Amino acid sequence: MHILRHLPGGPDTRGSVLVLGNFACVHRGHRALLSDAKRIADERQAPLAVMVFEPHPQEFFRPDSGPLRIESFRTRAQEFEAIGVDILIALPFDAHLASMSAQHFVLDVLIGRLSVSHLVVGRDFRFGKGRSGDIAVLSYMGEMEGFGVSAYEPVVAQGAEKISSSAIRAALKAGKPEEAARLLGHWWSVDGHVAHGDQRGRTIGFPTANLKLTDIFPPAFGVYAVRAILEDGSRHDAVANFGMRPTVGGTAPQLEVHLFDFAGDLYGQLINVEFIAYIRPEQKFAGLDALKAQIAKDSDQARKLLPLSA
Repeated sequence: MHILRHLPGGPDTRGSVLVLGNFACVHRGHRALLSDAKRIADERQAPLAVMVFEPHPQEFFRPDSGPLRIESFRTRAQEFEAIGVDILIALPFDAHLASMSAQHFVLDVLIGRLSVSHLVVGRDFRFGKGRSGDIAVLSYMGEMEGFGVSAYEPVVAQGAEKISSSAIRAALKAGKPEEAARLLGHWWSVDGHVAHGDQRGRTIGFPTANLKLTDIFPPAFGVYAVRAILEDGSRHDAVANFGMRPTVGGTAPQLEVHLFDFAGDLYGQLINVEFIAYIRPEQKFAGLDALKAQIAKDSDQARKLLPLSA
Protein backbone atom coordinates (compact mmCIF):
# COMPACT_ATOMS: atom_id res chain seq x y z
CA MET A 1 0.00 0.00 0.00
CA HIS A 2 1.25 3.47 -0.91
CA ILE A 3 0.86 6.33 1.56
CA LEU A 4 0.52 9.88 0.21
CA ARG A 5 0.80 12.90 2.47
CA HIS A 6 0.82 15.56 -0.25
CA LEU A 7 -0.97 15.95 -3.57
CA PRO A 8 -0.06 15.38 -6.27
CA GLY A 9 2.62 12.78 -5.85
CA GLY A 10 3.16 9.07 -5.60
CA PRO A 11 1.25 6.44 -7.57
CA ASP A 12 -1.25 7.21 -10.30
CA THR A 13 -4.69 7.77 -8.76
CA ARG A 14 -6.56 8.30 -12.03
CA GLY A 15 -9.76 6.29 -12.18
CA SER A 16 -9.49 5.23 -8.55
CA VAL A 17 -12.39 4.33 -6.28
CA LEU A 18 -11.99 6.66 -3.30
CA VAL A 19 -13.41 6.22 0.19
CA LEU A 20 -13.78 9.50 2.07
CA GLY A 21 -14.07 9.77 5.84
CA ASN A 22 -12.60 11.03 9.09
CA PHE A 23 -11.69 7.49 10.25
CA ALA A 24 -10.77 8.11 13.89
CA CYS A 25 -10.53 4.32 13.88
CA VAL A 26 -11.46 1.43 11.60
CA HIS A 27 -14.53 -0.10 13.24
CA ARG A 28 -17.00 -2.74 12.07
CA GLY A 29 -19.11 -0.20 10.19
CA HIS A 30 -16.07 1.11 8.35
CA ARG A 31 -15.05 -2.42 7.41
CA ALA A 32 -18.42 -3.08 5.82
CA LEU A 33 -18.14 0.12 3.79
CA LEU A 34 -14.53 -0.61 2.81
CA SER A 35 -15.36 -4.16 1.77
CA ASP A 36 -18.04 -2.90 -0.61
CA ALA A 37 -15.67 -0.25 -1.93
CA LYS A 38 -13.14 -3.02 -2.58
CA ARG A 39 -15.78 -4.93 -4.56
CA ILE A 40 -16.50 -1.84 -6.69
CA ALA A 41 -12.79 -1.26 -7.31
CA ASP A 42 -12.22 -4.88 -8.31
CA GLU A 43 -15.17 -4.78 -10.73
CA ARG A 44 -13.72 -1.66 -12.33
CA GLN A 45 -10.17 -3.00 -12.17
CA ALA A 46 -9.30 0.29 -10.48
CA PRO A 47 -7.10 1.07 -7.48
CA LEU A 48 -8.86 1.42 -4.13
CA ALA A 49 -7.90 4.59 -2.27
CA VAL A 50 -8.84 5.94 1.15
CA MET A 51 -8.56 9.59 2.17
CA VAL A 52 -8.21 10.53 5.84
CA PHE A 53 -7.51 13.90 7.42
CA GLU A 54 -4.62 14.59 9.79
CA PRO A 55 -5.25 15.89 12.35
CA HIS A 56 -8.90 14.95 12.89
CA PRO A 57 -10.94 17.99 11.70
CA GLN A 58 -12.61 18.42 15.09
CA GLU A 59 -9.17 18.59 16.72
CA PHE A 60 -8.31 21.44 14.35
CA PHE A 61 -11.46 23.41 15.15
CA ARG A 62 -11.39 22.61 18.88
CA PRO A 63 -7.72 22.23 19.82
CA ASP A 64 -8.49 22.29 23.56
CA SER A 65 -10.87 19.34 23.34
CA GLY A 66 -8.05 16.78 23.40
CA PRO A 67 -7.27 14.00 20.92
CA LEU A 68 -10.19 12.30 19.18
CA ARG A 69 -8.31 9.66 17.23
CA ILE A 70 -9.11 6.24 18.66
CA GLU A 71 -6.36 4.41 16.79
CA SER A 72 -2.93 5.64 15.76
CA PHE A 73 -2.18 6.38 12.13
CA ARG A 74 0.14 3.35 12.10
CA THR A 75 -2.64 1.04 13.32
CA ARG A 76 -5.20 2.40 10.87
CA ALA A 77 -2.74 2.10 7.98
CA GLN A 78 -2.15 -1.56 8.84
CA GLU A 79 -5.88 -2.21 8.95
CA PHE A 80 -6.48 -0.46 5.62
CA GLU A 81 -3.73 -2.49 4.01
CA ALA A 82 -5.15 -5.75 5.38
CA ILE A 83 -8.54 -4.90 3.82
CA GLY A 84 -6.90 -4.39 0.42
CA VAL A 85 -6.53 -0.62 0.11
CA ASP A 86 -3.96 0.30 -2.53
CA ILE A 87 -3.43 3.99 -1.71
CA LEU A 88 -3.86 5.78 1.62
CA ILE A 89 -4.04 9.57 1.33
CA ALA A 90 -3.40 11.42 4.61
CA LEU A 91 -4.43 14.95 3.73
CA PRO A 92 -3.17 17.64 6.13
CA PHE A 93 -6.18 19.38 7.65
CA ASP A 94 -5.14 23.01 7.98
CA ALA A 95 -6.63 26.50 7.65
CA HIS A 96 -6.50 26.32 3.85
CA LEU A 97 -8.45 23.08 3.71
CA ALA A 98 -10.87 24.24 6.42
CA SER A 99 -11.76 27.33 4.37
CA MET A 100 -12.25 25.42 1.11
CA SER A 101 -15.83 25.22 -0.16
CA ALA A 102 -17.34 21.82 -0.83
CA GLN A 103 -17.49 22.53 -4.57
CA HIS A 104 -13.85 23.67 -4.66
CA PHE A 105 -12.76 20.54 -2.77
CA VAL A 106 -14.49 18.32 -5.33
CA LEU A 107 -13.19 20.19 -8.36
CA ASP A 108 -9.65 20.87 -7.14
CA VAL A 109 -8.82 17.83 -5.05
CA LEU A 110 -11.05 14.94 -6.10
CA ILE A 111 -11.09 15.71 -9.83
CA GLY A 112 -8.17 18.02 -10.51
CA ARG A 113 -5.53 16.25 -8.45
CA LEU A 114 -6.85 12.70 -8.03
CA SER A 115 -9.11 12.12 -11.06
CA VAL A 116 -11.30 9.68 -9.15
CA SER A 117 -13.93 7.64 -10.97
CA HIS A 118 -16.10 6.72 -7.99
CA LEU A 119 -16.63 7.95 -4.41
CA VAL A 120 -17.76 5.89 -1.44
CA VAL A 121 -18.95 7.70 1.71
CA GLY A 122 -21.13 7.17 4.73
CA ARG A 123 -24.52 8.82 4.30
CA ASP A 124 -23.84 11.22 7.19
CA PHE A 125 -20.44 12.37 5.85
CA ARG A 126 -20.00 16.16 5.72
CA PHE A 127 -17.16 18.17 4.19
CA GLY A 128 -16.20 21.64 3.00
CA LYS A 129 -16.38 25.02 4.70
CA GLY A 130 -19.19 25.10 7.22
CA ARG A 131 -19.85 21.38 6.57
CA SER A 132 -21.81 22.48 3.51
CA GLY A 133 -20.96 19.39 1.46
CA ASP A 134 -23.06 16.25 1.81
CA ILE A 135 -24.27 13.31 -0.25
CA ALA A 136 -26.64 15.56 -2.23
CA VAL A 137 -23.74 17.83 -3.26
CA LEU A 138 -21.56 14.86 -4.20
CA SER A 139 -24.32 13.19 -6.21
CA TYR A 140 -25.11 16.39 -8.13
CA MET A 141 -21.46 17.11 -8.87
CA GLY A 142 -20.90 13.49 -9.80
CA GLU A 143 -23.56 13.77 -12.47
CA MET A 144 -22.00 17.00 -13.74
CA GLU A 145 -18.37 15.86 -13.65
CA GLY A 146 -18.72 12.17 -14.51
CA PHE A 147 -17.91 10.25 -11.33
CA GLY A 148 -20.09 7.80 -9.45
CA VAL A 149 -21.16 8.06 -5.81
CA SER A 150 -22.15 5.34 -3.35
CA ALA A 151 -23.53 6.31 0.06
CA TYR A 152 -24.01 3.85 2.91
CA GLU A 153 -26.20 3.91 5.98
CA PRO A 154 -24.46 3.50 9.35
CA VAL A 155 -24.00 -0.11 10.38
CA VAL A 156 -25.83 -1.10 13.55
CA ALA A 157 -24.85 -3.60 16.20
CA GLN A 158 -27.36 -5.76 18.04
CA GLY A 159 -30.68 -3.97 18.21
CA ALA A 160 -30.68 -0.47 16.77
CA GLU A 161 -27.34 0.68 18.16
CA LYS A 162 -25.30 2.62 15.64
CA ILE A 163 -21.64 1.62 15.41
CA SER A 164 -19.76 4.89 15.61
CA SER A 165 -16.52 6.40 16.80
CA SER A 166 -18.49 8.38 19.40
CA ALA A 167 -19.90 5.18 20.89
CA ILE A 168 -16.42 3.66 21.06
CA ARG A 169 -15.03 6.75 22.82
CA ALA A 170 -17.89 6.58 25.32
CA ALA A 171 -17.09 2.93 26.06
CA LEU A 172 -13.40 3.66 26.57
CA LYS A 173 -14.11 6.64 28.82
CA ALA A 174 -16.45 4.46 30.90
CA GLY A 175 -13.76 1.81 31.41
CA LYS A 176 -15.45 -0.74 29.16
CA PRO A 177 -12.79 -2.06 26.76
CA GLU A 178 -14.92 -5.15 26.03
CA GLU A 179 -17.71 -2.89 24.73
CA ALA A 180 -15.24 -0.93 22.62
CA ALA A 181 -13.93 -4.21 21.20
CA ARG A 182 -17.45 -5.33 20.29
CA LEU A 183 -17.96 -2.18 18.23
CA LEU A 184 -14.47 -2.18 16.73
CA GLY A 185 -14.48 -5.86 15.84
CA HIS A 186 -11.15 -6.38 17.61
CA TRP A 187 -9.44 -5.43 20.86
CA TRP A 188 -8.74 -1.71 21.15
CA SER A 189 -5.00 -1.14 21.22
CA VAL A 190 -2.40 1.59 21.45
CA ASP A 191 1.16 1.54 20.21
CA GLY A 192 4.32 3.45 20.91
CA HIS A 193 8.01 3.27 21.62
CA VAL A 194 9.00 2.32 25.14
CA ALA A 195 10.48 5.34 26.90
CA HIS A 196 12.75 5.56 29.92
CA GLY A 197 10.85 6.15 33.13
CA ASP A 198 11.99 6.63 36.70
CA GLN A 199 12.62 2.84 36.97
CA ARG A 200 10.75 2.77 40.27
CA GLY A 201 8.90 -0.36 39.18
CA ARG A 202 12.13 -2.32 39.17
CA THR A 203 12.79 -1.46 42.80
CA ILE A 204 9.48 -3.01 43.91
CA GLY A 205 9.67 -6.08 41.67
CA PHE A 206 7.34 -4.92 38.89
CA PRO A 207 9.36 -3.41 36.00
CA THR A 208 7.21 -1.61 33.47
CA ALA A 209 7.35 -0.53 29.84
CA ASN A 210 6.31 3.12 29.74
CA LEU A 211 4.37 4.72 26.88
CA LYS A 212 2.92 8.21 26.50
CA LEU A 213 -0.48 8.38 24.79
CA THR A 214 -0.29 11.97 23.56
CA ASP A 215 -2.21 11.71 20.27
CA ILE A 216 -4.82 9.06 21.13
CA PHE A 217 -8.18 9.42 22.85
CA PRO A 218 -7.48 8.53 26.50
CA PRO A 219 -9.40 5.70 28.16
CA ALA A 220 -10.55 5.81 31.78
CA PHE A 221 -7.74 6.11 34.29
CA GLY A 222 -7.16 2.83 36.03
CA VAL A 223 -5.68 -0.66 35.95
CA TYR A 224 -6.28 -3.01 33.03
CA ALA A 225 -5.61 -6.58 32.02
CA VAL A 226 -3.77 -6.21 28.70
CA ARG A 227 -1.69 -8.04 26.12
CA ALA A 228 1.56 -6.63 24.79
CA ILE A 229 2.74 -7.48 21.26
CA LEU A 230 6.45 -6.89 20.75
CA GLU A 231 8.35 -6.09 17.55
CA ASP A 232 9.23 -9.77 17.07
CA GLY A 233 5.52 -10.65 17.05
CA SER A 234 5.52 -12.33 20.44
CA ARG A 235 2.46 -11.79 22.64
CA HIS A 236 2.66 -11.39 26.40
CA ASP A 237 -0.06 -11.25 29.03
CA ALA A 238 0.38 -8.19 31.19
CA VAL A 239 -1.17 -5.75 33.64
CA ALA A 240 -1.15 -2.00 33.00
CA ASN A 241 -1.93 1.24 34.73
CA PHE A 242 -3.00 4.29 32.77
CA GLY A 243 -3.17 7.53 34.67
CA MET A 244 -1.38 10.17 36.69
CA ARG A 245 0.42 7.80 39.12
CA PRO A 246 -0.62 9.83 42.22
CA THR A 247 1.31 7.63 44.66
CA VAL A 248 4.63 8.71 43.14
CA GLY A 249 3.65 12.27 42.27
CA GLY A 250 3.11 11.87 38.53
CA THR A 251 2.40 15.04 36.58
CA ALA A 252 1.15 13.72 33.21
CA PRO A 253 -0.85 10.68 32.08
CA GLN A 254 1.28 7.65 31.29
CA LEU A 255 0.72 4.02 30.40
CA GLU A 256 2.84 1.61 32.45
CA VAL A 257 2.79 -2.03 31.33
CA HIS A 258 4.16 -4.91 33.41
CA LEU A 259 4.73 -8.03 31.25
CA PHE A 260 4.31 -11.27 33.16
CA ASP A 261 7.29 -13.65 33.28
CA PHE A 262 9.36 -11.50 30.93
CA ALA A 263 13.03 -10.66 31.17
CA GLY A 264 14.55 -8.40 28.57
CA ASP A 265 15.30 -4.85 27.52
CA LEU A 266 12.32 -3.12 25.89
CA TYR A 267 13.69 0.43 25.76
CA GLY A 268 13.14 1.95 22.34
CA GLN A 269 11.05 -0.97 21.11
CA LEU A 270 7.75 -0.34 19.37
CA ILE A 271 5.08 -2.29 21.24
CA ASN A 272 1.34 -2.65 20.79
CA VAL A 273 -0.88 -2.95 23.86
CA GLU A 274 -4.37 -4.49 23.63
CA PHE A 275 -6.82 -3.49 26.38
CA ILE A 276 -8.80 -6.55 27.47
CA ALA A 277 -10.53 -5.78 30.78
CA TYR A 278 -10.80 -2.98 33.34
CA ILE A 279 -9.77 -4.08 36.83
CA ARG A 280 -10.13 -0.99 39.03
CA PRO A 281 -9.85 2.82 39.07
CA GLU A 282 -6.50 4.45 39.70
CA GLN A 283 -5.92 5.37 43.35
CA LYS A 284 -3.31 6.88 45.63
CA PHE A 285 -1.61 4.61 48.19
CA ALA A 286 0.10 5.46 51.45
CA GLY A 287 3.49 4.34 50.17
CA LEU A 288 5.42 1.97 47.91
CA ASP A 289 4.78 -1.09 50.10
CA ALA A 290 1.03 -0.62 49.79
CA LEU A 291 1.39 0.02 46.06
CA LYS A 292 3.47 -3.14 45.64
CA ALA A 293 0.87 -5.24 47.48
CA GLN A 294 -1.92 -3.87 45.28
CA ILE A 295 0.03 -4.47 42.05
CA ALA A 296 0.44 -8.10 43.12
CA LYS A 297 -3.34 -8.38 43.57
CA ASP A 298 -3.96 -6.65 40.23
CA SER A 299 -1.54 -9.02 38.52
CA ASP A 300 -3.36 -12.05 39.96
CA GLN A 301 -6.66 -10.65 38.75
CA ALA A 302 -5.26 -9.99 35.27
CA ARG A 303 -3.85 -13.51 35.05
CA LYS A 304 -7.34 -14.87 35.78
CA LEU A 305 -9.07 -12.62 33.24
CA LEU A 306 -6.73 -12.92 30.28
CA PRO A 307 -7.16 -16.65 29.51
CA LEU A 308 -10.94 -16.04 29.27
CA SER A 309 -10.41 -13.56 26.42
CA ALA A 310 -8.06 -15.64 24.30
